[in-house]
Amino acid sequence: MWKKAQQFLKKDKYLASLIEKYGVCTIKPIGKNDYFVSLVEAIIGQQLSGKAAESIFKKVRLGLKNVSPSEIIKCKDITLRSYGLSWAKVKYLKDLAHKVDRGDLKINNLSNLSNEKIIENLTQVKGIGQWTAEMFLMFSLARPDVFPVDDLGIRKGIRKMLGINLESEKIKIFARRWKPYRTVASWYVWKSLENI
Repeated sequence: MWKKAQQFLKKDKYLASLIEKYGVCTIKPIGKNDYFVSLVEAIIGQQLSGKAAESIFKKVRLGLKNVSPSEIIKCKDITLRSYGLSWAKVKYLKDLAHKVDRGDLKINNLSNLSNEKIIENLTQVKGIGQWTAEMFLMFSLARPDVFPVDDLGIRKGIRKMLGINLESEKIKIFARRWKPYRTVASWYVWKSLENI
């Protein structure tokens, strides 16, 4: 899927060795039926380590049996809380479920929209900000040119790559070199941090 992206990015002196080391980018689009579950997982994962997020998501999945808007709406807040969710995240999941259930957020139509429109739609849900919407664009829709400049891993990876700390605006400028495949470039930047 990312052959062209790889050929293009291999010419970049910062990414060439990472592409050599980590091989083909494994991001691929998910099915429309999984969009809701993907957003639930993204909300759960905010500001948590991967392991903690995985553990809580597993409990939510087991507890609900079926991660769907109707199941989340039916589930008592205290029960959701017992799966390890903070009260804020309980509220966010309920808001997402209600918006999808009412049709305020037409989740199955998201893939037909531009990146900007998707971000606009998703950020109307409590608890979904720019970062979560960008993760959805990257990991659920596999949009090729998304660059989450405020992601901590991206900032650390760029610092490791360049040996200096850059502010957001300068990181954005630096990352222009990877257009139109900044999603794939980001994947390699994250991979470079695996052994830290």
